[in-house]
Amino acid sequence: MVTASVDRLDFKLPIRIGEFCILKANVNYAGRTSMEVGVKVFGEHPLTGEQRHTSSAYLTFVALDESGQPTEIPDLIPETDDEQRWYAEARERRAQRLRTRSRPGKEVEG
Repeated sequence: MVTASVDRLDFKLPIRIGEFCILKANVNYAGRTSMEVGVKVFGEHPLTGEQRHTSSAYLTFVALDESGQPTEIPDLIPETDDEQRWYAEARERRAQRLRTRSRPGKEVEG
């Protein structure tokens, strides 16, 4: 897998010196060769265990085969209500990315 894009990155709070940095991630959506991963970052106080949500991001990864070409990945089957909501929201973000990429005159890197 390679990182294809970072769709959004929101910084809410700083992680303080001496705190643990905890990343929690889940696959929100899987297409034919790519997937969206939602990541939440938390700062954790080492003595109290208090956690603070410090940032969030959506990343898109593309699966590559041995020759560096996109390759198919397994389907994602959302089961819980949360998973179904995340999947639907990720599909809409993907559709928005594709609309943005296909606009005439819109330069896209990458």
